Amino acid sequence: MAGVSLRVPTVLSADELMDKSFKRAAKITKKGSDALDGKKKTALAKVTASGDIVISTLNGYITKFPRVDKEEDFLPELIDLVIGIDRYKKALGALNWASNRIEKLKNDSLKEIKWTKDPKMIDSIKNSFYGRMSSYIKRIDDDLLFLQGAKNKFRKLPAVDPMVPTIVTAGFPNVGKSSLVAKLSTATPEIAPYPFTTKGIIIGHIKDDWRMFQMIDTPGLLDREFEDRNAIERQAVLALRYLTDVMIFILDPSETCGYDMKRQTALLETVKKNFKVPIIVAESKSDILNRHSENIGFSVETDEGMDILRERILVQMRAIFREKAADTEDV
Repeated sequence: MAGVSLRVPTVLSADELMDKSFKRAAKITKKGSDALDGKKKTALAKVTASGDIVISTLNGYITKFPRVDKEEDFLPELIDLVIGIDRYKKALGALNWASNRIEKLKNDSLKEIKWTKDPKMIDSIKNSFYGRMSSYIKRIDDDLLFLQGAKNKFRKLPAVDPMVPTIVTAGFPNVGKSSLVAKLSTATPEIAPYPFTTKGIIIGHIKDDWRMFQMIDTPGLLDREFEDRNAIERQAVLALRYLTDVMIFILDPSETCGYDMKRQTALLETVKKNFKVPIIVAESKSDILNRHSENIGFSVETDEGMDILRERILVQMRAIFREKAADTEDV
C-alpha cells in the first residue's frame, strides 16, 4: 500500500554526478566529412550528453522528492519534524537553480561550437562548458548531501497513506487502544517507527466492502496531557491532527489502566479542543465494569459491544470516504 513511506532516489554527491557525466562524454566520438567537422560533431555530442545527464538527474530528484507546497497537511508537518521543511525547500530550489543554469550554459555552448571554424576554439568552448558546469554542481554539493540524508530518513517514516480515510485512537496507556486496533483490523497491525516516539505507531486496516480505512494507535503522542509535552512532541501531534478523519477516544471506567476517570475525562476534553474532527467516545473493559453510559461499552476479551462500535465507526468513515471522493472529483 502506497503511503508516506517515501520512495525517493539515491542522491549522488557533486563529485559522483560530475564523474558520471564526464565518463559518459569521454566515450563519445563522431565522424565528420573532414577533420574539423568530426571535431565539431564530437564536441557537440560531448557537451549535449554531459549536460543532459546532469540536468536530467537533477530534475529527477526534484520530481521524485515529495512536494510540500500545501502547508497545512500531514506530509509537510512530518517532513518538518524529520528534516526541517525550510532547509528541504532550499535544497530542492538550489537543484532547480543549477539545472536551469546548466541548461542555458549547454545551449549557449552548443551555439558557439556550431558557429566557430577554429579547431582550438572548439576545444576551448567545450572545456569552458565543463569547467562552468562543474562550478555550478559544486555549489549545490551541500544540498545534494542534505537530500541524500533526507532520503535515508524518509525510508524510516511510517507507511501511512494520507489519502486513505484514517481513524486515530486516543486515551491513556493501557486502556485498550492497540488491542482494539488489532481486533478491528483485517490483518495483524504493522508497527512502524514514528519521529519522536520510542514505541512506533500501530497501523491496522479495516475493510468495508470495497472500501479500505486505516486505523492508527499512537503510543506516546495522544496518551497523556498536552501540557506535559515538549515543542517537538506538540508538532508531532499537529502532524497527526492533519491526518485524522475520525478519532476514537477510549475511556477505562474500571481504572485498571492506572488512571482515574477524572484524569481520563480531562484528557478527553483537551483532545476535543485540539482535534476538530468527529470523536467517538467508547468505554473499554466492559467485562470488568460496564457503566451503561451514553458511550459505547465494549470488551475486546468477550466481544461485547464490538459489533456496535464497529458499525458506529463505519458509519462515520463512509461519510468521510464520500467527502474525500467528492473533493477528488472537484479537483
